[in-house]
Amino acid sequence: MRLSNGALALLITLLVICADQILKIWVKTSFYYGEELVITDWFRLFFIENNGMAFGMEVLNKLVLTLFRVVMACLFVYYIFRIRNSAAPRGYFVCLSLITAGTIGNVIDCLFYGLVFDNPMYPGVASFMPDAGGYASFGFGRVVDMLYFPLAEWNWPDWLPFIGGNHFIFFHPVFNIADAALCVGVFILVIFYYRFLSPKELKQDCE
Repeated sequence: MRLSNGALALLITLLVICADQILKIWVKTSFYYGEELVITDWFRLFFIENNGMAFGMEVLNKLVLTLFRVVMACLFVYYIFRIRNSAAPRGYFVCLSLITAGTIGNVIDCLFYGLVFDNPMYPGVASFMPDAGGYASFGFGRVVDMLYFPLAEWNWPDWLPFIGGNHFIFFHPVFNIADAALCVGVFILVIFYYRFLSPKELKQDCE
């Protein structure tokens, strides 16, 4: 039986959120902060946390960022619900689902992780629902990151201005499943479904 667009979007969103949270909770309760598990030379699990946006960027106040994520998640859920019966391509719904799941996945960290986890000193490992309470108040939790892909590294030649002699790692950012889903969804949406970003074009295709 073919899933409806709405059911497909719900399934993808729930699967990504579950995978993201399962991995985050496992890493949070199994690794001490900064611990690294080498799986291959180019793929590692490296436990860090951040207060900012995807890939550890920090450009907004923590509370503002959390509220922004909540609003965006609600808007995406509402938008998918509104167009669920439209004639838009299924790939468009897949992209929207990935973006929605990625946003919600990091919203969960921000809203609840400070309440349900403690923050032990090195080399302690965090506990879930500790008796003494969490490490932060509602909305001020830190986002858990762990996926690290150092695909290549080298030292820049000394004669290069500004970066000469520096060690460079590609790809250096540490991220999570939610970040990956969000970035993949946005990338595919912009490349292949950009015309549906116009409300007029979407309306015409839905008629």
